[in-house]
Amino acid sequence: MLDFLITAAHADGAAAPATQGSSLITFLPIIAVFILMYFMVMRPQSKRAKAQRELMSQLAKGNEVVFAGGLTGRITKVVDDYVKVEIAEGTELTIQKNAVIAVLPKGTLKNI
Repeated sequence: MLDFLITAAHADGAAAPATQGSSLITFLPIIAVFILMYFMVMRPQSKRAKAQRELMSQLAKGNEVVFAGGLTGRITKVVDDYVKVEIAEGTELTIQKNAVIAVLPKGTLKNI
């Protein structure tokens, strides 16, 4: 069962030369684990990061947004890595762009 991990001993005592096929079979499970890890962990994580960067780059004045803490508001000003958000009339907060988790459809805040 585990013959591919142990080289076969010959009766004359000379070691058999390793063939290219047997070394490939030896490393095949390790290669398969790395491929599986790429598709299960690394690729989805990079897709989420790309989507978050696109969301942050598309923020504009007038967007209604939800922040990581559940706070909702309307963007009044975008400055570098920060946005000014009006959460109530006359109440503005300055929040980092990366705290934005979603952009709401227009008019959502009036219905809440």
